[in-house]
Amino acid sequence: MSNTIRVTLACFLAYFVMSGMLSPIGIILQPLSETLQLPVENVAAEFSWLTLGILVGSAFAIVAFDVMRERSWLIVVYGVIAVALITLYFQGGFWVLRLALGAVGVSCGIGLAAAASTITQLFDEERRASMLVITDGSFSAAGIIISSLAVALVSAGYHWAATYLVVGVISIAVVALVLTASFPTSHAEAVAASERSPWPLPVWLCIASLFLYTLGQYSLLWWMPTYLENDLQVPRDEAGLVVARFWTGMFIAQLIVAWWVLRVGARRLVLLSVAGGALGSAVLWSVTDTALLPWLSLLWGIAHLGLLKIVIAFATQAVSVPSSRLVAALLFGATSGTAVSPAVTSAIADASSVFTVLQFGTACYSLLAVLILFAWIKSRSTVQAAV
Repeated sequence: MSNTIRVTLACFLAYFVMSGMLSPIGIILQPLSETLQLPVENVAAEFSWLTLGILVGSAFAIVAFDVMRERSWLIVVYGVIAVALITLYFQGGFWVLRLALGAVGVSCGIGLAAAASTITQLFDEERRASMLVITDGSFSAAGIIISSLAVALVSAGYHWAATYLVVGVISIAVVALVLTASFPTSHAEAVAASERSPWPLPVWLCIASLFLYTLGQYSLLWWMPTYLENDLQVPRDEAGLVVARFWTGMFIAQLIVAWWVLRVGARRLVLLSVAGGALGSAVLWSVTDTALLPWLSLLWGIAHLGLLKIVIAFATQAVSVPSSRLVAALLFGATSGTAVSPAVTSAIADASSVFTVLQFGTACYSLLAVLILFAWIKSRSTVQAAV
């Protein structure tokens, strides 16, 4: 295995671990609430330790690479994740749950930024968008595999944290790959000049948009199984299947987009991507035919067209040299939305209903589409003025 393949695979698996922590939450909420003997709304709020940890880690990542380079951070944080998840499985007390989720969250926030930064340094601008989309494909693949595994393990009566034990093993694989690889080094002068330049408005709009993207996405994915099970009387395993189908759709789209973006560019795909995400989210909760919902969820995943990484690639094109700090800031926007999702959605569900949470998710997608449209118009006018 060549060095480039080892580095790239380690970055892909970093995204796999992140998704492996987030994608099964809606599926394991009910068995975890039964284990802790707490209402599901209270249990969902406990995952704020994970998501707020991700927020802290991604915020720290903005300056972390001034302290240690990406390779060192990847070794440290994925080692911490492996230890925390193994501990969680064998010592699943209430405070162990909180501390383990917090440690994993902080580590994932740093690790995701390190992986994305490494990809931007490893590949030139023509291939960067494609490779970033493929890393998102790894995120979606984890959603398919881990959420499906969670459905199987929960249905079979295994410990609710059995799925996370598998994620811990993947973290060990990341450490092993990084230890045997050498990482790229940035062009120091070009990066330093880029850091001194203020970011243009489209970058800031993209950061805000990524916050809305993850907040809207997890509003739907985390609460859809509970809505289906309680409101539409769908069996637990079938309700979890709706989430798994979404990740399948995302994975299919990202395989297509990884090739498509090389030919048409991120700028042309970004508007189509955000429009598909917004429209598909509205359809998902508007339809009550439970036989159609898994297929609608699949189509919604496809309609995203790799939204997260398309937006990041679109934002990096607004500067001459995308630095580690810029990539970390974009991911900070996304992880901020993830971080507040449990608290915000639990509060909405408690004050109104689970169905209102799903509608709130679509509202986030709609505002996201408006911001990206404005960023697209602004960046287009900047390019035309330069010409």
